[in-house]
Amino acid sequence: MGQKKDLTGSEKSKIVRYLAEGCSSLKTAKLLKRDHRTIKRFIQNSQQGRKKRVEKSRRKITAHELRKVKRAAAKMPLATSLAIFQSCNITGVPKSTRCAILRDMAKVRKAERRPPLNKTHKLKCQDWAKKYLKTDFSKVLWTDEMRVSLDGPDGWARGWIGKGQRAPVRLRRQQGGGGVLVWAGIIKGELVGPFRVEDGVKLNSQSYCQFLEDTFFKQWYRKKSASFKKNMIFMQDNAPSHASKYSTAWLARKGIKEEKLMTWPPCSPDLNPIENLWSIIKCEIYKEGKQYTSLNSVWEAVVAAARNVDGEQIKTLTESMDGRLLSVLAKKGGYIGR
Repeated sequence: MGQKKDLTGSEKSKIVRYLAEGCSSLKTAKLLKRDHRTIKRFIQNSQQGRKKRVEKSRRKITAHELRKVKRAAAKMPLATSLAIFQSCNITGVPKSTRCAILRDMAKVRKAERRPPLNKTHKLKCQDWAKKYLKTDFSKVLWTDEMRVSLDGPDGWARGWIGKGQRAPVRLRRQQGGGGVLVWAGIIKGELVGPFRVEDGVKLNSQSYCQFLEDTFFKQWYRKKSASFKKNMIFMQDNAPSHASKYSTAWLARKGIKEEKLMTWPPCSPDLNPIENLWSIIKCEIYKEGKQYTSLNSVWEAVVAAARNVDGEQIKTLTESMDGRLLSVLAKKGGYIGR
């Protein structure tokens, strides 16, 4: 057997496998028809491990410069580390050092998304809170629509990956591969729906009313007692298909009018507890960055997730309204979060 200079990748893999199976280095050399010294040298080099990385010292930042960086970071939210250091006239600092310094005083976060509220919006929110402050919210049916896509939000496809493991492959599709529009309602501790809007249907006033007729009224509302119907208050937001004259008149013919149809302040999704239900469902269907291959499969996932939401969770959401109204008044109509 001749002694060669280098082992191939395939031979190295075989050596590791033979050793794991209990073969000696001599037997491994015979199986591979290689010199025993070559095999022993590879084993010795493998046992020594990788050389420890030598940490390079950071560029020294003075206390005065550090204070300037801290002030700049506070004034420039969402700016890059390079932009922050350049605004302080600090040059020659590598990116790794800049990020290490900033991690001691800040952390990377996404910008918060909230509806634009002007003075008129805030005044209307306050008036709404005062109007319904003494309402029995156990009689209010909170409704809304949600669109779910096959891929879900991009930022949810992140997580911990073990060392030595590759991140799973994620499909890339335009517009998230399409989606399903879902309608649901919650009242006290009960979930109404969810109901699926037919694919390709755009919800205008006529299609919205027809959808309510085929789902909400025929499948749920008609089964309720007369006393329940008399006391129930129907809530919907100010989407054009909801607040149009056609939809308002149609609901009035169904007996949902005047005090039985809740008025809703503009730009106030944070006041609707069903938005929290959507968050619960989305967290479940998109956990671990899950994707779907068809609209039917993502709809089935929504139904399964909604079925797992128990009555106590829904009751907690509907009973939170008193606190939300007080928060609106305390913030003078400002955004209260969810």
